[in-house]
Amino acid sequence: MMFQQKMFSKTLLAVAMMGSIALTACSKPADKTEAKPAAENKSATATGGDTIKVGILHSLSGTMAISETSLKDTALMAINEINAKGGVMGKKLEPVVVDPASDWPLFAEKARQLITQDKVAVIFGCWTSVSRKSVLPVVEELNGLLFYPVQYEGQEQSKNIFYTGAAPNQQAIPAVEYLMGEEGGKAQRFVLLGTDYVYPRTTNKILRAFLKSKGVADADIMEEYTPFGHSNYQTIVGNIKKFAAGKKTAVISTINGDSNVPFYRELGNQGIKASDIPVMAFSVGEEELRGIDTKPLVGHLASWNYFMSVKNPVNTEFVNKMKQYAVEYKLPNASKLVTNDPMEATYVGINMWKQAVEKAGTTDVDKVREAMAGQSFKAPSGYTLSMDATNHHLHKPVMIGQIRGDGQFDVVYKSPQPIKAEPWSPYIPK
Repeated sequence: MMFQQKMFSKTLLAVAMMGSIALTACSKPADKTEAKPAAENKSATATGGDTIKVGILHSLSGTMAISETSLKDTALMAINEINAKGGVMGKKLEPVVVDPASDWPLFAEKARQLITQDKVAVIFGCWTSVSRKSVLPVVEELNGLLFYPVQYEGQEQSKNIFYTGAAPNQQAIPAVEYLMGEEGGKAQRFVLLGTDYVYPRTTNKILRAFLKSKGVADADIMEEYTPFGHSNYQTIVGNIKKFAAGKKTAVISTINGDSNVPFYRELGNQGIKASDIPVMAFSVGEEELRGIDTKPLVGHLASWNYFMSVKNPVNTEFVNKMKQYAVEYKLPNASKLVTNDPMEATYVGINMWKQAVEKAGTTDVDKVREAMAGQSFKAPSGYTLSMDATNHHLHKPVMIGQIRGDGQFDVVYKSPQPIKAEPWSPYIPK
């Protein structure tokens, strides 16, 4: 099976933010919350000193910490690795870690701090689309550079962001196609269940239009949202069971952050087996499953571009490096460290940025942006990923995995080659 398939104003950002609220160098640096003085010229500071400063913008507390802390750790591991090999243009990378604490307006504040006060050459960060949209006007105003490592809803293409996660045609659409096909159980009814913010709502708008194009009636689509940090899924899971009566039904989950834990526990509590009502998740991975008894969840699905379980020499090396880092820096649960898709995307993004800086001979954002076009990297997924020359999105493979009893995934489908991203979905208007 083959799955081939501007910019937001500050006003739109405000609307998205309100909607989300209503809906909702080889040593490890200390997490940083206070800005420190720096010179005025960011480009000169980033390249003219003894180090090149790199911003790490991830929630290390709050509802998203369960997911984002691992990305901070991945970024620091990659920086250590680069520094051990001589750094970038002969200079060590100096990470500047800040914690926006799952507070969406604070992401904008911290991004501004990183660019104007800390003088970082680039920022690696964000997880949710609402945090990215908080940062978007800041990096555009200041001509900063953000590498965003998580799947998202599309409908955006900023010259100041490189999207190293999946667009809908590299994850959501193929996942639903799989569920509708023979291998996925030939689902006829769909539950669109998500956390209440821009990514699930926009992705589900795309999926609803896609399903209707395939002849699925509105009556066969259930759509429901819960706030960030929601913990009581008893009623919702009960309603899913009722909705599934009579027709083969699948759940598309865009639940994010720590809400995944109570949702999956409730699936187990109510005995929903994958053979009866398969759940296809877009925002649950190895990290979120690590603290759950996954035995009742065996067979449920996730769609990503990478799984820890894929077998190839590059992934073996990547996993081992992360495990060594976790032990060396005494990370919590170091002995049980897992890798996941956004961690891989973070690792790929940092290395591609390094390659682009070296090609450009400078950290100047405009020159790095130009040098990023066509950059490629042999990724832990086993594929060579490339940055599109025109749209700031990675060409990525599609993978679908089944949850195993040990919390890992068996890959049941992977695309023969990386798929070019569609930043703007053909199923809804721009």
